[in-house]
Amino acid sequence: MSTQQNSQVQDYGDNPTAVRDSDHYQAEYIQNFVEKWDDLINWHARAQSEGYFFIETLKQHGAQRVLDAAAGTGFHSIRLLEAGFDVASADGSMEMLVKAFENATRQQKLLRTVLADWRWLTRDIQEKFDAAICLGNSFTHLFSEQDRRKALAEFYAVLNHDGVLILDQRNYDSILDNGFSSKHTYYYCGDNVKAEPEFVDGGLARFRYKFPDKSAYHLNMYPLRKEYTRRLLYEVGFQEVTTYGDFQETYHQDDPDFYIHVAKKA
Repeated sequence: MSTQQNSQVQDYGDNPTAVRDSDHYQAEYIQNFVEKWDDLINWHARAQSEGYFFIETLKQHGAQRVLDAAAGTGFHSIRLLEAGFDVASADGSMEMLVKAFENATRQQKLLRTVLADWRWLTRDIQEKFDAAICLGNSFTHLFSEQDRRKALAEFYAVLNHDGVLILDQRNYDSILDNGFSSKHTYYYCGDNVKAEPEFVDGGLARFRYKFPDKSAYHLNMYPLRKEYTRRLLYEVGFQEVTTYGDFQETYHQDDPDFYIHVAKKA
């Protein structure tokens, strides 16, 4: 993936709904958007919503060394460090990693950061982990099945035996089948920040993020269906996949904002 990006303006060309390229996310996370990202992901509200789900899940699987493969601005990396895990923080956006490092420094934590492309993760990260997490709907930035399979295979490769991958995704099934009605109770908790789809078809979910200062940014993502993601996890080698809806193992199909897949390498 190219690391070149314009730090001032998102560029989708003449037809934004035609942009369906796994590499384009680099140009989406421009500096101005990243600076506002923590307003979108209200850390305190998100921590309350998640509770200790990820920390407890990792502990249940005996994890000590964790790769945060979609570190973003550092929310989960810092929470896991505070909980006593040994964490490496990776992201495909240098802008995100710089912001994550700044956030950690303010909380007197030191992040081990690495700029890495999931599709060639083992090229940039040679060590092994007890667990890898890919959260914040990040996996939906991959638009081709080949890229998705390659990334999942790389996640599998960096895990120790009995390692676990925790991967989440928005409930695109409900959006595709019933339209958009989520209030983003769990993930997008920022005050007065609106995140909603501007365009959705079977191969694209284009979300618009509007902030109180009237600024707006977009992300183009692939609308993954839950069962499709589960099938890919099994097909790349994971032996056991448990799926939660908004942190609950028992849920109604249309209700959750997000699905969380816990896949075990046994």
